[in-house]
Amino acid sequence: MQDARFERVTLHRGDLRTRFPRRFRARLEGCRVEELARRAKYLLAHLSSGETLLMHLGMSGSFRVEYDGNGSGPASDAGRHDHVVFAMSSHATVFFNDPRRFGMMDVVPAGKLEAHPALSRLGPEPLSAGFDGAALAAACRGKKVSLKVALMDQRVVAGLGNIYVSEALHVARLSPHRKAATIATATGAPRDAAHRLAAAIKQVLEEAVERTTGEIYRASRFRVYDREGERCRQRGCAGSIRRQTQAGRSTFYCARCQR
Repeated sequence: MQDARFERVTLHRGDLRTRFPRRFRARLEGCRVEELARRAKYLLAHLSSGETLLMHLGMSGSFRVEYDGNGSGPASDAGRHDHVVFAMSSHATVFFNDPRRFGMMDVVPAGKLEAHPALSRLGPEPLSAGFDGAALAAACRGKKVSLKVALMDQRVVAGLGNIYVSEALHVARLSPHRKAATIATATGAPRDAAHRLAAAIKQVLEEAVERTTGEIYRASRFRVYDREGERCRQRGCAGSIRRQTQAGRSTFYCARCQR
């Protein structure tokens, strides 16, 4: 998609989670994708017009790319839930499939991206140089909610999902029920727990990027998530993994080694 031009944009409905912006097709067709980027869970396609195509997959959205090899058309017709189809100058056709329609797309004018409601209140990227124990402690200062709930708040750290919150807390040996404020001093300075947790977040995300898919992927990927009743994988710990619901989401943890 990068360096290719939108030759034709087809919408099979007028909305996803929200309505498509005015002149959505006209603002894309003829534009070249100069750069693909990401901010939290949002995908960004920076366009030659200066505008940015902002996309979110929602809970069930996905992209499928097909190549026809000669530019005559896509290799297959759009399916029932292929709501948006991008025909690119590279002879690729990109289908956006979203059965539950929780995804979204918007075209953001030049210079307005950081002020967009979806992005304006996001915290730092977890793999960025700006995210560390000090930044995490400052964001959690005075928070009375649990560490698990705090880490799910996109204003604290951007793009960190439910699974990897549980994984990071286990690596850092911190209880998901512990109050978020306890990783910081009264002035917001980081305690040791903040440094351990920031490092654990980076570790589990970097490991996730490197892994493959399939059954081996599931077997090796998670330390605690979806492992209720199994023995804890922390060295020297004889505990077992428990499951509990927090803020409507499943939390997996070891009550013995996570404090």
